[in-house]
Amino acid sequence: MFEVAPAADGHKDHLILAVGNDGQFAKFCQVAGRPDIAADARFVRNQDRVRNRAVLVPMLEEVMQARTKADWLAALEAAKVPCGAINNLAEVFADPQVRERGMVHTWDHPLAGEVKLVGSPLKLSATPVRTDAPPPLLGQDTEDVLREVLGCGDERIASLRAAEVI
Repeated sequence: MFEVAPAADGHKDHLILAVGNDGQFAKFCQVAGRPDIAADARFVRNQDRVRNRAVLVPMLEEVMQARTKADWLAALEAAKVPCGAINNLAEVFADPQVRERGMVHTWDHPLAGEVKLVGSPLKLSATPVRTDAPPPLLGQDTEDVLREVLGCGDERIASLRAAEVI
């Protein structure tokens, strides 16, 4: 993970760079405008980069500060260098795929008013996830579960409440 030049709004941005072989590292260095790093004997092979990591990482951190996340991603993806955005929450929820998959649901919460919650990633046609009721409040259904599932009567529920179990 590398921090890159700050976004237009000033917040920190990050991306993941996943160069898994010597060719990818050379391509990355070319995109970064630093082919000299890939040609340096200390960094030519993966085992060299691992051995000299303490020297290499600060060099790469400095290089990564030269561009924004969007600039890096565009250039690296065009060069077929494995990488990916590390999104902040605003970026996650603005992502078209998140919206298209219906991953955010708006609920009327009895205490907080309107809240947005993450939806289930499971999208099953025969047994869809319920979206007809918001998540319950803490303890909201305890008595119903004790009665209907566990067969507890009023006396047992009262004793559990008196013992501060529920």
